[in-house]
Amino acid sequence: MSESNTQVTFESMDLSREIMLAIKDMGFTTPSTVQARTIPLMMNGVDINAIAPTGTGKTCAFGIPMLEYVQLNDPSVQEVVLAPTRELALQIGDELTKLAKYIKGCRIAVLYGGQPIPKQLSALKRKPQIIVATPGRLLDHMNRGNIHLNAVHTMVLDEADEMLNMGFVKDVTRIIEATPKERQLVLFSATMHQDVLTIAWKYQNDPVEITVEATKEDRPQIAQYVIATEQSKKIDNLLYLLDADVYQRIMIFCNTKFMTDRLTSKLKKEGYSAECLHGDIRQSQRNVVMSDFRKGKFSILVATDVAARGIDVDDVEAVINFDLPEENEYYLHRIGRTGRAHKHGVSFSLVTFRESVRMDEILKYMIAQPTPLHFEDDVLRCEDGTPFFDHI
Repeated sequence: MSESNTQVTFESMDLSREIMLAIKDMGFTTPSTVQARTIPLMMNGVDINAIAPTGTGKTCAFGIPMLEYVQLNDPSVQEVVLAPTRELALQIGDELTKLAKYIKGCRIAVLYGGQPIPKQLSALKRKPQIIVATPGRLLDHMNRGNIHLNAVHTMVLDEADEMLNMGFVKDVTRIIEATPKERQLVLFSATMHQDVLTIAWKYQNDPVEITVEATKEDRPQIAQYVIATEQSKKIDNLLYLLDADVYQRIMIFCNTKFMTDRLTSKLKKEGYSAECLHGDIRQSQRNVVMSDFRKGKFSILVATDVAARGIDVDDVEAVINFDLPEENEYYLHRIGRTGRAHKHGVSFSLVTFRESVRMDEILKYMIAQPTPLHFEDDVLRCEDGTPFFDHI
C-alpha cells in the first residue's frame, strides 16, 4: 500500500520536537509503509494485529507512539515490549534508546535470560517506564515481585508468531493478564499464526488488522541466486564464493548445531575468520560473538535459524544458505539479514538435486524469483555460460 507513504509524513503525524530530532539523527526522511499505517493508529490508542515482513521498520512503528505518550513523572512501568530472543530484545532496546535520545528522564530497561539478575535489579531500581524483555525473564521478575504491570498503558508483542511458536504461549498469556484490561495491545508477526489469532481474539479490544506487503521502497534490495550443486561439492562451492573476496561480511546458515560447528571448524582450518552461533552456545559467549561480528573483528558468521533470530547488523553483504531451511518463511528471515538500511545485498543457496523439491516449495512462497547459477569447469557461471563474478 505505497499510497500511504505519499500521503503520510512524519511531519503530518504531530510528533514531538524530541522525536523529530531523533528521527533526523537516525537518517529517516519519510515513514516506511508499516510506520505510515501503524503510528497514527497507535497514537489514537487502537489495538493492532499486524502482519509485516522483517526489515521494514517495525521497531520505530511501535516505538515512536510508545515514547510519545510515556509519562516521565510517573515511575511505574508503562510500556512493555516482549521479544522471542535476547538478541531481538537488545536490538529493540538499542533502537528505542536512539529514539529517546532527546527525551530527558525517559528510562528503558532490557531484561533477558542469561544476564545476571543483580545487574537487572540495578536497572529496575532506576524505575524504567519502558521494559523490553523476553517472556521467561520478565515472568521471573514478576514472580520475584521486582516488576508490577498494573500501570501498563501499551504492550507490544514483536515477532509474536515466532514467540508463540517457541513455546511461550503460557508465559505470554500470564504476562498479558497481569496488565490492565484497558491497556493497548499491539501484535507484530511475519506470518498468520493460529496462536496469534487466539491471543488477539482473547485479549484485544476491537483490533485493526494490518497486512503490510514490503513495497519496492521498503523491501530490502537483495539479489538472490540458486546454485545447483552436489552434496560432496558443497564445501568446495562455498569456498569458491568466499575465495572470490567480493563480500567482506557474510552470514552462512545451516540447519543443525553439528553442521554449524563442523563448517566453522573447516573454515577456520582454511584460514577464514569465522565464528558460529547455535543453541548450545552459552549466552555470554553469544553476546561476545555478536559484538565482535558487529565490530568487524571477524568476517563470517555461521548460524542456525533460532540462534540468528533478531540479529540486526546493517552491513551484512551476503547470506549463504549452506542448507535449505526447513520452513519457507525462514528463507525470508535468512536473506533478510542482508540488504538492510537501504543497502544492496546478495543471497546464495547451495541446492542439491535432492533439495530441489524443497527449493521449489520455497519459490512458490516467494514474489521475487532467484536467478539460477551453475558450476562448469570449476567456475561459477550464469545461465548464458559467462563467469558470474565477471558481472559483479
